[in-house]
Amino acid sequence: MSFLVGLGIIGGIAAACGAFDPAPQKEVAPQADMKGDALVVGGGCFWCIEPLFEMIKGVKHVESGYAGGHRANPSYEQVSAGSSGHAEVVKIIYDPKMISQHDLLTLFFTMHDPTTKDRQGPDSGPMYRSVVFYETPEQKALAEKVMAEITKEKIWPNKLVTTLEPLRNYATAEDYHQDYYKKYESGNLIKRAGMNAGYCSVVIEPKVRKFKEKYKHLLRD
Repeated sequence: MSFLVGLGIIGGIAAACGAFDPAPQKEVAPQADMKGDALVVGGGCFWCIEPLFEMIKGVKHVESGYAGGHRANPSYEQVSAGSSGHAEVVKIIYDPKMISQHDLLTLFFTMHDPTTKDRQGPDSGPMYRSVVFYETPEQKALAEKVMAEITKEKIWPNKLVTTLEPLRNYATAEDYHQDYYKKYESGNLIKRAGMNAGYCSVVIEPKVRKFKEKYKHLLRD
């Protein structure tokens, strides 16, 4: 339980994740080094969760995607309409010798509000549900253990509503979603004007800043 000591809530969501420049077709980002253990979670808009996990020591790659729906390879439009049953998720590839899945899950439960059903701030719908996807009974049991720890420590005043679901129909999100905030950070004014700059500056940027301040000891060099 020592990892829970000092963990706080990285929250404060306002604005919406939906309005941005649409891509004419689905382009998949090139695959990075995907060797390592994997964890797939959803905690609202994947633009918000992706940059936080990317900063953590031991995390090798973070990919935005969709999971848990009833159709294969859905588009963003199908997911955001709620017609596919998918959640916006991130797939985290990590080195278990450097950070455990237990600790990644514990951090996940402080990155978003796991007590609001199908909602993160103004982003609402089943695609924004709080969810942990598992591939084995052991992964499910670990998620249950972490949720019990979070509840016992009263990290959140309200009951957790995070669902535990078997991983199915995972699909990589379109290329323009990958590293969205990183592209915003490095972009000039013209590039930012073509992105959802309001959401990035009002919602994601404060979350990233708070995360950096609170978890300096966990960040990669």
